[in-house]
Amino acid sequence: MSTNAELFDQAKKVIPGGVDSPVRAYGSVGGVPRFIDHAQGPWIWDAEGHRYVDLVCTWGPALLGHAHPKVVQAVKDAAEKGLSFGAPTRTETMLADEIRSRVDPVQKVRFVSTGTEATMTAVRLARGATGRDVIVKFAGLYHGHSDALLAAAGSGVATAGLPGSAGVPAASTADTLVLPYNDVDALEQAFAERGDEIAGVIVESTPANMGVVPPLPGFCTAIRKLTAEHDAIMIVDEVLAGFRCSAAGYWGVLDRDGEHFVPDLFTFGKVVGGGMPLAALGGRAEVMDLLAPTGPVYQAGTLSGNPLATIAGLTTLQLADEGVYTRLDTRSEQWRGALHEALDRAGVPHQINNAASLFSVFLGCEQPVHDYEDAKSQNAEAYSAFFHSMLDDGVNLPPSCFEAWFLSDAHDEETFEVFTAALPAACEAAAKVIGG
Repeated sequence: MSTNAELFDQAKKVIPGGVDSPVRAYGSVGGVPRFIDHAQGPWIWDAEGHRYVDLVCTWGPALLGHAHPKVVQAVKDAAEKGLSFGAPTRTETMLADEIRSRVDPVQKVRFVSTGTEATMTAVRLARGATGRDVIVKFAGLYHGHSDALLAAAGSGVATAGLPGSAGVPAASTADTLVLPYNDVDALEQAFAERGDEIAGVIVESTPANMGVVPPLPGFCTAIRKLTAEHDAIMIVDEVLAGFRCSAAGYWGVLDRDGEHFVPDLFTFGKVVGGGMPLAALGGRAEVMDLLAPTGPVYQAGTLSGNPLATIAGLTTLQLADEGVYTRLDTRSEQWRGALHEALDRAGVPHQINNAASLFSVFLGCEQPVHDYEDAKSQNAEAYSAFFHSMLDDGVNLPPSCFEAWFLSDAHDEETFEVFTAALPAACEAAAKVIGG
């Protein structure tokens, strides 16, 4: 049996960094990444046979738990008919109808393979619909790795976007305007100065790649008001939160709680594919119909709407009834409460943010976390110590302090007991770092 370290060494010889997505390399927390052998329900097993309570849930898609038997069977049945056709299938239409039934503003849907592809296409649509070039995004929000959206925040109220990655030409982000998140004044100023240049504003329904940082009351309605006044497109990115936070994503939570706004476009990913590579964009028919072949905005993909991915997503959403979301919200409150109590007992300053069942902890933060600057003030070394202590005691957390924690409908009392038993040592480890 190969160890995780041996597998990592082998991988690094043939894969850059040994991983196919950077956070998996444990660069933020140090140590050797766990190579996963298999998973079932709320558990994962690594290549050495160690079992862990999984609070990553494949970064969201495992809403029902890993390898749900009905989802697996649906994929098996579909695979027996063929893996891919490069042609329309009935399940694409069925999944599009399921999305439309959950998210009222969505009239038409286009399937793609990744969240990056969905947001990239949504931005292209916004520019095609308006004939303008400038896209507004917010500091700390992640919309995939397309060139135009890999822009870092600058100082001041608003700054021209600067490339956040080598290999991205400055020209690619020259029309990306980065603003501080949750800052209505900055947004109003940007529209006052450049409203006739702005094609659209893209915002996560609830950011979760700087930790979970929900929008403050009124922020999303302010975006809708300003974009409508200036004939710009509002894009709500639900790649992570879509069908995770409620049947209608975090947009549905906001709408339910009284913050009513209707975006022009949504992007979806992760849960929508049930663990298979699938993403989507959807929205108003007159905007969506600008996509080829009915309109001039080109988008295509050989594997878009793949039959295995669409049936996995459709089966997952059909099983994800209101009972699932109610149980997740209740369970999340229980697990957050246990985390808060354990950190308090260890004397660790912290903030725990949540958006419905999604949550994350900011160690070392004494004040509420509302934007990227707040999030960056957390103690990353304390999180690393906390992470490794939890991992040693059988709990798999996100290997970065800037990520959301995920529960599934399969998490139960046994997993909660493992989680709570691991907390005291992990909190003491974090306390030692913070205390010096």
